[in-house]
Amino acid sequence: MHSKFPDEKPPEDKFRQVVRFLGEFSPWQNIRVMGTNVGPDLLSGLTVAVIAMPLALAFGESSGLGPAAGMWAAICGGLFVGLFGGSKVGISGPTGPKVVQLAAIVELTRLATGEPDLNYIFTLVFLSGLICIALAFLKVGRFIYYVPYSAVSGFMCGIGAIIILLEIPPMLGFDTPKSVMLAIQQIPYDLLHENPHAVIVSLATFATILIWPRITPVKWLPGPLMGLIVGTSIANLGSFHVTYMDAMPTGIPPIHLPDLGILTGRFSDVIGPAAALAGLCVFDSLLTCLVADNMTDERHSSDREIFGQGIANLACGLLGGVTTATATMRTVANVKCGAKTGLASITHAAVLLALMLGLAPMAQYVPMACLAGILLKVGIDIIDYRVVPVLHRMPWADAICFWAVLGLTISVDLLVAMGVGITIAFVRAIHEIGNLYEQEVVSLKDVDRPWTPESSLPDELKARVLKLRLDGPLFFGVSDAMYRTASRLADFDYLIIRMMRVPMIDLSGAYLLDDIVEKAQQQGARVFISGMPDCVHNTLDRLKILDRVGLENCFATVDEVTMKILEIEKLKEQAERSGRDPQPELVS
Repeated sequence: MHSKFPDEKPPEDKFRQVVRFLGEFSPWQNIRVMGTNVGPDLLSGLTVAVIAMPLALAFGESSGLGPAAGMWAAICGGLFVGLFGGSKVGISGPTGPKVVQLAAIVELTRLATGEPDLNYIFTLVFLSGLICIALAFLKVGRFIYYVPYSAVSGFMCGIGAIIILLEIPPMLGFDTPKSVMLAIQQIPYDLLHENPHAVIVSLATFATILIWPRITPVKWLPGPLMGLIVGTSIANLGSFHVTYMDAMPTGIPPIHLPDLGILTGRFSDVIGPAAALAGLCVFDSLLTCLVADNMTDERHSSDREIFGQGIANLACGLLGGVTTATATMRTVANVKCGAKTGLASITHAAVLLALMLGLAPMAQYVPMACLAGILLKVGIDIIDYRVVPVLHRMPWADAICFWAVLGLTISVDLLVAMGVGITIAFVRAIHEIGNLYEQEVVSLKDVDRPWTPESSLPDELKARVLKLRLDGPLFFGVSDAMYRTASRLADFDYLIIRMMRVPMIDLSGAYLLDDIVEKAQQQGARVFISGMPDCVHNTLDRLKILDRVGLENCFATVDEVTMKILEIEKLKEQAERSGRDPQPELVS
């Protein structure tokens, strides 16, 4: 017995599709290649761990959750993204953009005692991981390729400026401000009342990070680690009066299970920040993956990378880590050290885990000014120096997008800035595409080309026939042009709409076309469509637009329309001579 729907697949085929779909996110794709580059991957993982440790400590402290939160985020990111991620060489952990965003949330949700609301924060991080997994299943990763460079550049410059502004007070011996605006207000006072010891430590750290790579060929001893050693040594050997980090506990951290009361009773309060964290995670991670692709001549899997970040952020929420994303500087270092598989990322996580289990109490000797010097260098490196020299020569639309994103990133919110930037670029693209759209309304009496099909019509009939030529996609971006076209339709008995060069049509375009047909029919004209592509025909048929035109009035060529008009005119003449109403014959 045949199925009523021959194209419908049997249930077992759908089951296999589900299995195949879930198989795309299996860690096996990363595990099976980990034995192909063992030596360089292990060495690279060790080197990247040395780079990541001071950054993780600094980012954790900057978030307001403590240095241990930064370390556990780096461990979770390295382990789970190494297993599940879509880039073989990506290194995940706390990053500047995400920590800046999380720090703002921490400050807004502090308890009455002034302590961070850990239940809320880690539930938020956990939920952001779930959202990332959902986005991976929805396969939104491909859209990273549609983000305009002007928006990306403005975003990166804004993040760099935020980090620099927030780290100036700690470098001068004061607490980290709670917001960028407070930092701007606080900096003049801090400059006049600086702590000389803090200034010495922070500048020594910063200078070491700058100078060390230029004077040593030792790749496994990176600048941030040397800066941490130099700054910490100066402060402790000199008995400087500066603020030091709190000691971190050793051992496995307590598990922070998601607070179901927050997820149910305060869902509207938590879903917005969680979605913002997830959105920035996707954006930050995939941009870094694009950088890695350019360096390795390979192509990452965006959806698997988002999935891996989702798993990592779930783990961060459970273990008390700040939120993670793929980190540009650590990924670039990983590639330069010869890594080719996720084994390097897992090795980096294992080294950091060993440090946390054995050396965590040593954090109490690290001065805050030292971490500020490290983060100052991070902020400077994030700024896009490729676009800075051409700011005054950018096209006006790109300049508007860049400055809008930059200003909103600093003053409002990171995702708001990106949303505005992408919207500006979208509107600009639609405007440019709309300008490329062409349409022509011409009376056949004005067509003076003897080789055209319309030339077979008598001259007195040509004056009563209009031809509307549509050229290009018929979508919402050309609505203004179509309305202006419709206003020029007047004094005709027949309208030929030529659609041979219309590759696609959306709902807006279909209804615009329907308005034109309706206006023509209200004037007593008969409408024909010629050369309609199959995809356009299917859309108009589903929307019942063709019901107004009639399938009998749709033809493949203008020549066939011309023959139909001649036939109609002949029937009219016969009807007039016999004194009968020609309409019944015309309807047929």
